[in-house]
Amino acid sequence: MNTNDLRIFEAVALHSSFTRAAEAMFTVQSNVTARIRSLEEEFGTSLFERNAKKVALTPAGEVLMQYAKEITHLLDEAKREVKNIDVLTGSLKIGCIETTMALRVPTILHDFGAAYPHVELEFKSAMRPELLQDVLDYKLDAAFVSGPISISGLTQEIIHEEQLVILAHRKASSLSSELSRHAIPKIVVFDQGCVFRERLESLLSAKGIVQYKPIVVNSIEGIINFVEAGLGISILPEQIVSSYYAAREIKTFPLSKSLGTMTTVLISRSNRRPSKLMQVFIDIYKNQSKHSNVEQSI
Repeated sequence: MNTNDLRIFEAVALHSSFTRAAEAMFTVQSNVTARIRSLEEEFGTSLFERNAKKVALTPAGEVLMQYAKEITHLLDEAKREVKNIDVLTGSLKIGCIETTMALRVPTILHDFGAAYPHVELEFKSAMRPELLQDVLDYKLDAAFVSGPISISGLTQEIIHEEQLVILAHRKASSLSSELSRHAIPKIVVFDQGCVFRERLESLLSAKGIVQYKPIVVNSIEGIINFVEAGLGISILPEQIVSSYYAAREIKTFPLSKSLGTMTTVLISRSNRRPSKLMQVFIDIYKNQSKHSNVEQSI
């Protein structure tokens, strides 16, 4: 077995086809078939179930896939670090939720790009469950999510805390009056899986409100626009509102400490040591957050 065998194995699993895997690996189907047969002989078990329609991993193949991803990822990382021992180069793929993307990413891209121009920094915005799975599947090097987390295979590092606030139209006299304004309250939220939506629904549940109408939008700007128009209440980090939307026709209401405090953690694979590139990224991000907190206190 060599590393190319594992890459061919991953290609077959990804494309569910020996033919398409051969095309993706720029080789012939007979070579793909031979390499998979060699792997199956070495491990003493079938790795794929083959039928006329598609090729699928067996339970043994699923286990090998996790090791294959880990091995190829570590080899790629080792090549980058050994090859560029004196100059920081390579790429990082970082996941984050929408508010982190809006509040932190532009500055970190600027600061990191200025300090390390040879590094490619890529961000992906998604819901927490998707980000967790992408880190587990090696699609992301790390991700910023709400913590704490307790998932096998993942480790976390606390980055900072944020205060969440309720958003309502400027004319709202109180949160209670806004919730009682309609027979069925309306909330403006992201889709299922959003931590802010979960906190808002928890608040409604605590107040005995079990019927409400969610208005689902896909951007922070959309949330602000709908709340400003008086179409419902929402919840966002206070810093987002004060930094970018202070002049809008919205009012904020505080939350209890348990509901209003959100801890952001950086998750990564627990079976990997942080690369030099990742450690530099963490240091710059923490430094940026520290300066941001100092500016708010002033």
